[in-house]
Amino acid sequence: MKRNYARLDHPLVRDGGVLRPASMDEAMTRAAEGLAPYRGAAFGMFSCSKATNETNYMAQKFSRLVMGSNNVDSCNRT
Repeated sequence: MKRNYARLDHPLVRDGGVLRPASMDEAMTRAAEGLAPYRGAAFGMFSCSKATNETNYMAQKFSRLVMGSNNVDSCNRT
């Protein structure tokens, strides 16, 4: 069975269990509101040791600056 997966060309938000197209501003606002309760020590981030240095750097910057948490692990021990 062949599946044809298409890329999204616009953000989607969930309203009452149904996904609908939204503007980028609305999607970013909803994402920020959803993450806000987890700011601080309740937040932790795992990145991947096989990811690029740039990706791991952005993950730790997001965790520390945006989420206010030093709980970052790039799984380099494995």
